[in-house]
Order: sequence, then structure tokens, then C-alpha cells
Amino acid sequence: MTTLQRRLGTGGAVVIGLASMMGAGVFFVWAPAAQAAGSGLIVGLVIAGLVATLNALSSAQLAMVHPVSGGTYAYARATVGPWTGFAAGWLFLAGKTASVGAIALVAGGYLWPEYARAVAIAAVVVFAVINMTGIRSTAAVSTVIVAIVFVGLGAMVVAALGKFPATPPIGVFNGGVFGILQSAGLLFFCFAGYARMATLGEEVREPNRTIPRAILAALAIVLVVYAFVGALCLLVLGPDALAASVAPLADLVGAASPLGAVVRVVAGIACLGSLVGILAGLSRTSLAMARERDLPPALAFISGRTHAPMIAEATFAVLAIVGILVLDPARLVGFSSCAVLVYYGIAHLSAFRQPVGERWLPRVVQVVGMAGCLLLAVTLPWQAVVYAAGVLAIGMVLRMMRRTTGDRDSHRSQD
Repeated sequence: MTTLQRRLGTGGAVVIGLASMMGAGVFFVWAPAAQAAGSGLIVGLVIAGLVATLNALSSAQLAMVHPVSGGTYAYARATVGPWTGFAAGWLFLAGKTASVGAIALVAGGYLWPEYARAVAIAAVVVFAVINMTGIRSTAAVSTVIVAIVFVGLGAMVVAALGKFPATPPIGVFNGGVFGILQSAGLLFFCFAGYARMATLGEEVREPNRTIPRAILAALAIVLVVYAFVGALCLLVLGPDALAASVAPLADLVGAASPLGAVVRVVAGIACLGSLVGILAGLSRTSLAMARERDLPPALAFISGRTHAPMIAEATFAVLAIVGILVLDPARLVGFSSCAVLVYYGIAHLSAFRQPVGERWLPRVVQVVGMAGCLLLAVTLPWQAVVYAAGVLAIGMVLRMMRRTTGDRDSHRSQD
């Protein structure tokens, strides 16, 4: 059987994580977060960052012991049970497929608004093909995109520093505690990319050391960048203008200015960087699920030439394109955040169940982290919670039907 190859070091894994996190979120999510909480979004950002950090710690502890593809799907199967593992994997696939569609549409809206859907579809096709050529291609493209995004954000920050009003308009808090928690759930969308590094467990060298280091390093960098950008948006635009903004970072420097146009291009490129990592994570998680017969076995096919899961990559690219054609990106952010927060809640449960010899974190980290994930999930817009619950229920029914059919076929073959 053809297998994945361990080709990436810590630097390559960090870059893929940065490309996944420094995407649509930093250019898009500030507006809905300001609608929910006003200036309280800064508190929401701190909460989201804390929950993300706890998630990263538990994921790192698990990755050190289970250096395989699939992330929390594989961890939960090993430590809790197959049904819990399936729930994690199914929610990841559903939430991140929705993310691909939403992010591709955001990229299209920045790069060529009149043909946003066409640009989005083209982007998914191009990056799926790049991922099919192997993990080193994914890392190389991610490196270029991360470099462009950091340079663009640096230029934007320098330009925005001279635009502070005499009295910073930061005194508006909307929605109270609930609004702050909802903004935290929305802002969590920005951080979820570090899961991609855990799903690549079979393609990094020394995964028990590389993956924890990469997860924590990438998250630390992104936390600093997001805190700075979020504070800058509030100080310069104010909560009301930020909540009404379609392109917050372009408005930060002047949407009609030459730099505003540059920010739009950089935003589009950043979104494309997210697509590379998310598509890679989707294909590796579906590969792991197919190996365990939780998804059709064809998804476990790995190319003997590129050592990439070709059929899985193509399948989720097609599903994402369907989403691009029929779905609204704004609603998808809430659904994706809800699904992925529950996914990380299961990661905490998996880490909590690890035996003493596999642990280096106190169990309180998992207890607080799981509570934080579930709290943020249920405070998201109710439609997102209902959709996530419905998708999970459908997945569980399909698995039950698949298992029942498999058992029936097994009995027949024995007869």
C-alpha cells in the first residue's frame, strides 16, 4: 500500500499553520464581531485566544503520542471510542468544507467582485491540484503567501498608525456578556487553522516533537498579530463604523486610496493561503476516516508518484465548489465555528482520557478548555447551532446505516 511520506520539518509545518490562520479571518471577522459586541470584541478576542491556546496544548499532547493523519478523529478513536472519533471527524469535514466555500467567496469578492463565484471556483481547483502534487508543494506555496500577507499587513499597520482620532471612539459595548461571548465564538474562526498541522501527522519528520512545537509557535505569532490588528481597527474606525464595514482593513487605510487597493489584493491572497491548508487538512482527515471504513474506502487512495491522497483532495474540492454555488459566506462562518468548536471539545475529552504516562498537562486544562469550547459554540447565532447539530445527526445516522449494512454483508459471506 502506498503511504504518505515524512517530508516536513518544524518550519514547514509552522508555515502551513500560519497560512491557514492568516487568511480570511483577519480581513473579514472584525465586522461581525463588532456587530455582536462593539468594543467588547477585544475581550472576545482574549477569550477566543485563551480557548485556542488551551485547544493547542491538548492537541499537542495528543499529537506527541498519536503521530498519524486525521487529527482529533484519530485521537478520539484511540482514547474515547470509534463513535466519538467519527463525530469529531465528521464535524471537521463539514465545518471546514463550509469554510473553504466561504473563504473562496471572500477571496473572489476582494480580487474581482463582479465575478466572485468564478474566481472562488477557480481558486479551489488550482489549490486542490497543487495539493495533489504533494505536501512540499503545499508548504512552498504557503511560504510565498505568508510572506506576502505579512508584508501587506506591515504596510497597512504603518499607514494606519497616523490615522488615530483625537478621541479614540472605543466606548461602545453591545450585547453585554452574551455579545462578548458571541464575538469570541466568531473570532475563533480566525484561530482554527492550527488544526491543520495535527492532521498532517504522517508527513512531518519527528512528529512527536515537530507537531507540538509547530502548533504552539504558529498560534503564538497569530495571537500577537490579531491582537494588534483588532485594537487598531477599533481605535481608528470605532465600533460602529467597524460593524458596518464590508472590508475593515481596507477602510483602515482608506478604501479608495492606492494602499486600500493593495490591502484588497493582499486580503485575496491571504484567503487563498487559507484554502491551501484547509484543503490539505480535509483530504488527510477523510483519508484517515476511509482507512477505518467510516467513509468510502476510495478516499484512502494515495498516489504512488506524489504520495498525496488524490481522490480525497478532488472529492472535497468538488463539495466546496457546490457550496460556493449555493451558499452564503456570512452564515458559513458561524456554522464552521460551531462545528470546529465542538471538534476541539472532543479533542479535550480525548486528552483528558489519556493515561498518566502519556500526559504532561494537568487535567484542569482539558476541563476548562472543553467548557470554553462548548460555551462559545452555544452562544453563536442559533442557526449555526441548529445546522451543526443537524449535520452531526445526519452523519451519525449514515454511519449507523453503513455499519449495519457492513455487518449484514459480513454475515452473508460467512454463510
